[in-house]
Amino acid sequence: MAPSTVKLATGYEMPLVGFGLWKVPATQAAETVYNAIKAGYRLFDGAYDYQNEQEAGEGIRRAIEEGLVKREDIFVTTKLWNNYHSREHALEMAKLQNEAWGLGYIDLYLIHFPVALEYIEPEKRRFPAWWMDDAGTIKTANVPIRETWEALETVVDQGIARSIGVSNFQAQSLYDILRYARHPISSLQIEHHPYLVQPDLIAMAQENNIAVTAYSSFGPQSFMELKGIFSQRARGAQALLESDTIKALAEKHGKTPAQILLRWATQRNVAVIPKSNNPDRLAQNLDVTSFDLAQDEIDIITGMDRGLRFNDPGFYLENFSLRIFA
Repeated sequence: MAPSTVKLATGYEMPLVGFGLWKVPATQAAETVYNAIKAGYRLFDGAYDYQNEQEAGEGIRRAIEEGLVKREDIFVTTKLWNNYHSREHALEMAKLQNEAWGLGYIDLYLIHFPVALEYIEPEKRRFPAWWMDDAGTIKTANVPIRETWEALETVVDQGIARSIGVSNFQAQSLYDILRYARHPISSLQIEHHPYLVQPDLIAMAQENNIAVTAYSSFGPQSFMELKGIFSQRARGAQALLESDTIKALAEKHGKTPAQILLRWATQRNVAVIPKSNNPDRLAQNLDVTSFDLAQDEIDIITGMDRGLRFNDPGFYLENFSLRIFA
């Protein structure tokens, strides 16, 4: 049987298939998470910036209280936002996020983006996203990644998180952290789909025992509904779920196009975090380790690579482009 988990450098097992909480409204998050647990999901991928951590934690606690799962059955990933990269703010935010989830500890805590923005008090602007104010002002801060990483190591030392990692980082930054890290880089989360394969980055991570998690596994799908420039690149790309190549493989294997896209990742030991409110799709998205694609089929999907990135602050931040992927 194909593995359903990936072992992190800390020794903890992380499910290969999880449920992503990006764009899940806070008003629906508790019920959504509870239903996902009932459907069999055990990994939940959140972030401070998603504005639904407390509610997601409520859904998990309800499932625990009802005896559906135990805390140790659940794996929670969440992320530190850009405005809180300094040592004191990162530690403070980790504590606040852990309290919001209300589960005792965070399984995996990631630096969300490799860029520090100027600190803004949560009381003044609780969820700043990329902007300091309503005018769209963006201000970077003089905080090196090393300071933030060492703050996350303190988060582990204090028992707030079990494992730590990064998101949206490139190989140069990973090599740098590896030179001074006391605690291992357990995970790298990146945009990964057939239009943006990033094979060298994934190879580098896996060679260094860094587990890789893919977000936006369906490519432009997640970005179509966003407003303005945030969806511009997505509007110009064919939906992967409608691709003739993907649909042909789905028909051949008796699976859905979504399952083909997810298996393309999990078969290469890349974790995935799709989401759905549809009970049938919930079950289908979870069932992506029970069949295998042939190597030539994997190669065909990989050959769709266009280097097309949808989550790029160097493109969608018009007032102050942050070209972190340049």
